[in-house]
Amino acid sequence: MRVAFVGAGEMSLRTAELLIARGHQVIIIETNRKKIDEISDDFDCSFLHGDGSKPPILREAGPEHTDALFCLTDSDQANLIASLVGRSLGFKRVITRIQDPEFEVICRELGLQDTIIPSRTIGRYLADMLEGLDILELSTVIRGEARFYSFSARKEDAVAVEELNLPESAKVVCYYRGGRFYLAGEKTRLREKDEVVILTHSENLQALRERWDPKNQGNQ
Repeated sequence: MRVAFVGAGEMSLRTAELLIARGHQVIIIETNRKKIDEISDDFDCSFLHGDGSKPPILREAGPEHTDALFCLTDSDQANLIASLVGRSLGFKRVITRIQDPEFEVICRELGLQDTIIPSRTIGRYLADMLEGLDILELSTVIRGEARFYSFSARKEDAVAVEELNLPESAKVVCYYRGGRFYLAGEKTRLREKDEVVILTHSENLQALRERWDPKNQGNQ
């Protein structure tokens, strides 16, 4: 795969290092020329000097030939802008880092589904680790074409799970209501604003996104 990173911070470099070691092609976009000079000898990848939130710079990264764009600068605003520009230019997948959880709702409204909040992820992992749980074991369970998809229930989704008419290889496994976790059955009745989690075959992801992603709701 070919992957582009906006920002040459610690998270970008560690992720890029892993991807390069696994044989993927990496390009790093960074505004600081000195930073590029400092790390260029240590990374077997390409570099672009410039502002990754600017369309001309992202075009140079070759959206049509790139599988994913990681927007991982230290600025939430810069990451949001770079993500929106990247999506408009045709990057197949855009991953957005935000530090302020208040931006999470904005990301969803903008249709930026691949959003990461590092502090929340690490905090949850540490809490689970203290209780003897290992969330990394999930990767040994979810293999092959299995995927998770989540959406925020709208007014029209306030029905029994069995009435959602999901594809045959998709199933609601749980939901969050008021911040609390609940397992779901076919007779479970959802409420507006429930966060619903579906386990599905990867072939269904596009249809699920077209149905529930905020950016598509205006066209329905």
